[in-house]
Amino acid sequence: MEQDIKLEVVRIHKLDGSSPTKAFCDLSVFGSFVIKGLRIVEGEGGLFVSMPREEGRDGKWYNTVIPLKREVRDAVEKLVLEAYGG
Repeated sequence: MEQDIKLEVVRIHKLDGSSPTKAFCDLSVFGSFVIKGLRIVEGEGGLFVSMPREEGRDGKWYNTVIPLKREVRDAVEKLVLEAYGG
């Protein structure tokens, strides 16, 4: 699947401090558009990538980018964590 989709990390902003959010990341897809606001988060099982999200009128948070295939989600997570250095 990875050869079918062209992904590139265009920016990583690492954060200092003890927050579970360790960095923010922007991702280029096919060199044609950028997804802004992916987060690198320290969870109980280690680092993972959280998709961009926004708060709804009901106060709950909703992802604004949703990979439809597990292979794409895995490729994004692998690329972002490698770029982060984790």
